[in-house]
Amino acid sequence: MLDLLLRNCTLPDGRSGMDLGVEEGRIAALQPRLQAQAAQEIDCAGQLLSPPFVDAHFHMDSTLSYGQPRVNQSGTLLEGIALWGELKPTLTQDALIERALAYCDWAVAKGLLAIRSHVDVCDDRLLAVEALLQVREQVRPYLDLQLVAFPQDGLLRSANALRNLQRALDLGVDVVGGIPHFERTAEQGAESVRLLCELAAARGLRVDLHCDESDDPLSRHIETLAFHTQRLGLHGRVVGSHLTSLHSMDNYYASKLMPLMAESGVAAIANPLINITLQGRHDTYPKRRGMTRVPELLAAGVPVAFGQDCVMDPWYAGGSGDMLEVAHMGLHVAQMTGQAAMRQCFDAVTTTPARLLGLEDYGLDVGCRADLVLLQAGDPVEAIRLRATRLLVIRGGKIVAATPAANARLYLPGRPAAVDWRRT
Repeated sequence: MLDLLLRNCTLPDGRSGMDLGVEEGRIAALQPRLQAQAAQEIDCAGQLLSPPFVDAHFHMDSTLSYGQPRVNQSGTLLEGIALWGELKPTLTQDALIERALAYCDWAVAKGLLAIRSHVDVCDDRLLAVEALLQVREQVRPYLDLQLVAFPQDGLLRSANALRNLQRALDLGVDVVGGIPHFERTAEQGAESVRLLCELAAARGLRVDLHCDESDDPLSRHIETLAFHTQRLGLHGRVVGSHLTSLHSMDNYYASKLMPLMAESGVAAIANPLINITLQGRHDTYPKRRGMTRVPELLAAGVPVAFGQDCVMDPWYAGGSGDMLEVAHMGLHVAQMTGQAAMRQCFDAVTTTPARLLGLEDYGLDVGCRADLVLLQAGDPVEAIRLRATRLLVIRGGKIVAATPAANARLYLPGRPAAVDWRRT
């Protein structure tokens, strides 16, 4: 007797008519026409069953703080950083926790069950660190929250940032973060990359640096990150987030850089909604799109994940925790409109970030944890096109969220009353 049986599912790889059985929180069987009984059986009617969405890059300490202390009028990255600096002294732990938990509720409803969040360590109180460590434990039954120690004001530029970062890691923060392009000089940025990579190597931790998040084609910190990854044997444990300067680099240098990243095992995280919003602000026309070279990185063998980055905070007024919205924007900005490319965009919010975060037992294989999302779509491409309704969200074999199917009823003369806007 299974605990849960999902019948007639379509999988992201194209298999249809599949039945998935769950026992003790794990996938116990996956095959067509499974001969079994279950305490709960659901007919999925051919809809798409996917592993849950994964957000590889987010800032949960600032989420839902839009308008505090005021709105970012220029829309630039630097004004957002300045606003966050003004807001930090007024933060309270209760407010941080309340906003973070509210966002986690949004995430679960959207089938987003794993998030890597950067948390600012430049406040000597480590208020945000302590708050998100509490949130991590509180949401653990239904959401995996991985934390990155992030020196927002610069590891070397901010007086106590290195010490605070080490304190945050001692408290249980998972990943070493940084922002080399925000240091006072390029030399200090390169030095911060070295220090952070050596710290991660000594502690056996992963590295995730905000890297070259600018329109400056001469920003070279991702090259330095790849070098130290190779030198220290950190292959497969390091990502460069944003990499927007790669958008502006000349093709000759980019043709050298991307194979170097692939050789060192450094992955990339693009943040389509935010990169297209913040970058190119100093341009008139033609105006740069800003997002890193996603198709070219993939072709070079560099894994690329997408992140939400910001939701209603000093940098971005939008967002809802919907990773299909992120994939939808990434598809357009990167001009990834071929069938295979659109499926890569779906992977960029599911399987690829799961691998970069080191999530264990993630996926649709027998033995994996039964974390699943049933989408009102026939395949990954349709899911992105429609930003498909999350019919069911399942964590460890238990339903944690459900949304009614999106169906329109028309009242038009000579037309059918119901309409299916999908094209399957």
